[in-house]
Amino acid sequence: MSNQTKASRRADPERLRLKIAELIENFEAGLRSDELRKKVLALVPVFRGLRNLGKMLIPTEYASAARDRILYYFRKYPQTVIEGDELLVVSGIQEYARRVRELRVQFGWAIASGVTIKEMSEAEHAELPDDFTRMKTSQYVLLNEDQDREAALRWNTANTIRKERGSVRDKILRFFRANVGRKVTGEELRYVAGNKTEWARRVRELRTEFGWPVATKSTGRPDLGIGVYVLQADRQSPEHDRHIPDDVRREVLRRDGYRCSDCHWSHDEWNPSDPRHLELHHVKPHAKGGENVKENLKTLCTVCHDKLHKKEK
Repeated sequence: MSNQTKASRRADPERLRLKIAELIENFEAGLRSDELRKKVLALVPVFRGLRNLGKMLIPTEYASAARDRILYYFRKYPQTVIEGDELLVVSGIQEYARRVRELRVQFGWAIASGVTIKEMSEAEHAELPDDFTRMKTSQYVLLNEDQDREAALRWNTANTIRKERGSVRDKILRFFRANVGRKVTGEELRYVAGNKTEWARRVRELRTEFGWPVATKSTGRPDLGIGVYVLQADRQSPEHDRHIPDDVRREVLRRDGYRCSDCHWSHDEWNPSDPRHLELHHVKPHAKGGENVKENLKTLCTVCHDKLHKKEK
């Protein structure tokens, strides 16, 4: 018999299924035995058979290694909550979580864990699909199908900053400032924070209390994916603009079509040589009693906003 024939017989899922069924049927006698080790040893080939059957569900021409099978599965079901046990089946290995991390860190796939999604949702009050908000810690989701080829470099930067001294908020800000204008993920920010659950709250504080223009899908950048953050510029907003509630900010931006009310610039026109972003301007100055309500706010790009404040002085 040729090696090719032997390989095809080994890779025949139906043949393996019948073998597993035979082993389970024969285990009936083992259950009546009083010898524990004998029972365990009888189940070893069943366990191995099931593991190999799971690996065969994805043909080798599509994915041969465990990591490749996991990626194939995620890409077949993007933005679908995936159980860890599903990845255990298709990968055929116990350490599937390590392979998920490799896909995220080394290869730039936007795979988020239930832990990160939960913390982000609670702190940011993000508008997420219902099945995302109910995710368990043992679940995962591929947020989008675009591979981020700069991810490995960012994770290296994250690893350096993570080891430095300072508060969680300071480390997160350092990471943002090292990646101005670039998309970063909640998983990266969580790692920078030393996997502390407070990371999402600290991100929100940077925007709402300290005036750093950190944008998400639900706070001014509908073009961003779920779980993606961007520090739009390396500058803080004026003191009087820092305490506009996120829900009010969202309403004003939506009302104005996510465009500057004066020059009509939008993020669709963004490029590295023109790193402006959108801010909210008080029609009646805050210092003169102007309130943080949508009727007293309008959307301006940073260029128009700066020009307007210079005229007011």
